[in-house]
Amino acid sequence: IFFLHSTALLALLPLLARGLHGGDAGTFTLLLASMGAGAIVAVLFLPRLRQALGRDQLVLRGTALQSAATAVMAVAPNTWVAVPAMFFGGAAWITVANSLSVSAQLALPDWVRARGMATYQMAIMGASAFGAALWGNVAEASSLRTSLLVAAVSGTAVMLLALRFVTDHADEDDMSPAQAGWAAGPPPEPPEESGRVVVTVEYIIDPARAAAFHLVMQQTRRVRLSQGAVGWELLHDVGQPERYVEEIVDESWTEHLRRFSRATATDMALRERRLAFHLGESPPVVTRYVVRR
Repeated sequence: IFFLHSTALLALLPLLARGLHGGDAGTFTLLLASMGAGAIVAVLFLPRLRQALGRDQLVLRGTALQSAATAVMAVAPNTWVAVPAMFFGGAAWITVANSLSVSAQLALPDWVRARGMATYQMAIMGASAFGAALWGNVAEASSLRTSLLVAAVSGTAVMLLALRFVTDHADEDDMSPAQAGWAAGPPPEPPEESGRVVVTVEYIIDPARAAAFHLVMQQTRRVRLSQGAVGWELLHDVGQPERYVEEIVDESWTEHLRRFSRATATDMALRERRLAFHLGESPPVVTRYVVRR
């Protein structure tokens, strides 16, 4: 959202520089340097800003400031107005970009962080490229001023909606790796047969607590799939209402083993909540099968 709208200023900056009084190539480099200077100064104050404001407030206020800078640039008559606008626009841009990048890294567990950040960077580049084309076409269809003003207003409005309606639980989750030896794990020797691995876990649950158990198991489903499982089902024994069987499907024995190294501290907390429903004297029975090909 942010990069889609903020790229309007950079994409149209050469035209803005030329449109200023006495604008030329030197004007463009001056505006670009002003934006870079603002980013450098903002980085020096980022630790203090993070202490004073939460992440969402930083993103929202940074987006609003960047949008304001874009709006000022849309009507700036000369470099005396444009240079300060670019300075504050650069400060706002680096503040929001840094906050989003740090949040993305902290929200991802260790084993998938590199791939997740690659996807994040791809989304940034894609949004910037699409935004440049979008706002360029808007400017061609209307005017340079209209394109910038629309980008400024819509950028802040959409960010407000996103922060209002998109729930983020990343701050509540501990993505640090689970302590070694948290589970007995599968047999050390792989099976002689190759194929998908089906794991069943049998729980004995008080029927009166079934609804609460279902909620925990839906969270468990998301965790299993995020760790690499290709299938998940919760089966209920109609003959024994207290008996539930969790079924997990892994692509191979290797993928099955990898799931044990992908568990996080949050996953362990969810595991304890899940086991608290089990009424059996012994732990839930775990059985592993290999699908014959």
